[in-house]
Amino acid sequence: MNAFVFPGQGSQFTGMGKALYESNPEMRAMFERANEILGFRITDVMFEGSADELKQTKVTQPAVFLHSVILASSIPDFKPDMTAGHSLGEFSALVAAKALSFEDGLKLVSIRANAMQKACEMQPSTMAAVLGIDTETVEKVCKETSGVVVAANYNCDGQIVISGEVDAVNKACETLKEAGAKRAIVLQVGGAFHSPLMEPARKMLAEAIENTHFEAPICPVYQNVDAVPHTDPKEIKANLLMQLTSPVRWTQSVKNMVRDGATSFTEIGPGAVLQGLVKKIAPEVQTSGMA
Repeated sequence: MNAFVFPGQGSQFTGMGKALYESNPEMRAMFERANEILGFRITDVMFEGSADELKQTKVTQPAVFLHSVILASSIPDFKPDMTAGHSLGEFSALVAAKALSFEDGLKLVSIRANAMQKACEMQPSTMAAVLGIDTETVEKVCKETSGVVVAANYNCDGQIVISGEVDAVNKACETLKEAGAKRAIVLQVGGAFHSPLMEPARKMLAEAIENTHFEAPICPVYQNVDAVPHTDPKEIKANLLMQLTSPVRWTQSVKNMVRDGATSFTEIGPGAVLQGLVKKIAPEVQTSGMA
């Protein structure tokens, strides 16, 4: 069985999607439709923009989504056995599994990106990658550190991202290094994604998700909040909203997909981050990518 996985924010690059736009009239039409929906020419930023322009959350999220979803649409007779996406990539996974239309998916991603940007501006916050230490220690240190700091991304064994208030994240990083972490590096991100500090964004996104029509997907979608397969539109909506303030359980998602029969993973979208994580989580499976 082949699992298709979709990357999140951070895998963007200048020139992304340009070859697709130039090579295929149907894909070009999808990009142009996206420009109309968003109200600005995101294609100009994707194809020619600087790294700083691409890094803005309101640009990055729709850009990565577009690249992934349009790539998936280019696969003849695309019928995935299962899909999953990392954070933002969950929206791409849902469109690929036909739970959500391309247009509705893009509108939700744009609303989500702007809501997250506003939440970041409301309070200084950050994230940090913690390497080479066990999950239990990371969770314990976060719990015992004063202020808001939580485990936000369980990327693979020995690689967890923490998220929260700037002082709390810095303090937790120092404690984790003392406890034996190989590295604890503060990331260049807009704010504390997948933490309680994203509650204002969750509220902003709630109405949009509630008013969007979701179909039952053509295959199970393994969602970030609980790492298990979902096909019920109501559950999918609730999990998608909860994802903003909950951790991305990527390690467990991949393990569960393998348990349920996945023998190969194809990453669709910019970069190859997920292929690397899958290889670390489940070295026995085959990995490939379309970028």
